[in-house]
Amino acid sequence: MIGAGLLAKKAVEKGLKVRSTVKTSLAPGSRVVTEYLKTAGLDQYLDALGFQLVGYGCTTCIGNSGPLDEKIEQAIKDHDIIVASVLSGNRNFEARIHSAVKANFLMSPQLVVAFALAGRVDIDMEKEPIGYTPSGSPVFLKDIWPSSEEIHKEISRCVRPKIFLDRYAKVLEDNPLWKEIPSTFGAQYKWDKTSTYIQHPPYFKDFTKTPQEIPSLNNMRCIALLGDSITTDHISPAGAFKETSPAGSYLLSLGIKPEDFNSYGSRRGNHHVMMRGSFANVRIKNFMAGGKEGGFTVIYPENKPSSIFDACMHYQKSNIPLILFAGKDYGMGSSRDWAAKGTKLLGIRVVVAESFERIHRSNLIGMGVLPLQFPEGINYTTLGIQGDEVFTVHQANQQEVILDITYASGKKVSTALLCRLDTEMERTYYQEGGILPYVLRRILKQPPLL
Repeated sequence: MIGAGLLAKKAVEKGLKVRSTVKTSLAPGSRVVTEYLKTAGLDQYLDALGFQLVGYGCTTCIGNSGPLDEKIEQAIKDHDIIVASVLSGNRNFEARIHSAVKANFLMSPQLVVAFALAGRVDIDMEKEPIGYTPSGSPVFLKDIWPSSEEIHKEISRCVRPKIFLDRYAKVLEDNPLWKEIPSTFGAQYKWDKTSTYIQHPPYFKDFTKTPQEIPSLNNMRCIALLGDSITTDHISPAGAFKETSPAGSYLLSLGIKPEDFNSYGSRRGNHHVMMRGSFANVRIKNFMAGGKEGGFTVIYPENKPSSIFDACMHYQKSNIPLILFAGKDYGMGSSRDWAAKGTKLLGIRVVVAESFERIHRSNLIGMGVLPLQFPEGINYTTLGIQGDEVFTVHQANQQEVILDITYASGKKVSTALLCRLDTEMERTYYQEGGILPYVLRRILKQPPLL
């Protein structure tokens, strides 16, 4: 951050500016950063380039950096332009930074400032100038890049332990809004049915003290045919959403204005929002819906186009379990609990993929969803699966299950799949309906503490 401030200082002194088509923001993880930038006198130069403080903590990397200029966003849509973001955060999934931004690059704070000055990512900074002085002289990155000696000199001068001690000693006083939030007291949380942020989750609905028989996996319908490298952000996005989305429509029905939607991440305590956000990423492609981007599918046997959420609710009313197919590395990316929770609450009982990311596979089992894997050389394409079939899964042995496929033509095919309940503990979790009912049953069996 000190390096970014020094680079900004050198750029401002040479008369460089950031174009109006570039959106800039600064959101440090701590107020300490603001303290040492001010002490170093570097905040004014970041401000001059448009990197004014917008807040602390998660913003850009979770899609909370605000809207683009309406004209720019409209131009992106009208001409299908691939635009880029450059950020010093830790997430660069498609549509994570902004729904209109497809290409996202993680870089150091210094390079973020440098690319903001350049105004483009397709630049060779060794050979091309990053900008021009008011007199027209070219300025290269090497001309404004601070040396290690310059950076360490400012760190030694301005980044002192006392800043951290003083700031963290009054961390609870820095944001008085937290203290103004009304709260209740008691041994149990008092649920507010009118809240659009926190609702009583249904994870223990129909809970029994002893495990029940695993529900049938007969006559399942397909909800999605997904490709390779589906991330947990595709499955359960964390950023902003529009009023035309299922989650947006839900909040509108409750009188919430679009400007107050906030993000999926901020409403993760409300399963009504998060269920509607599951598989609703604007970049996810369901090949049942012709590869159209967004959370779309087709309801069968009606052959009716639908959002994935509405289709899942349609099938739930008819007590029809669901199955989902995907390619390689399903569930890659961040370990997001809602990617598994949303899958479960939508009524998806089985996920079949060519391979799974380790943590997401574990999370699916923890929610009582069965992960199955195609053998080498087999996938839903080689099996001719279109999404209008009916599927049944039954056990062959501990390592394999049999998938029975009934095609729309009436043709029937069976194929063996690898059961990805890899350990005895994972099999126990699945048999008990997931890790939550498993833990609760163990708690109830323990004698009360005196």
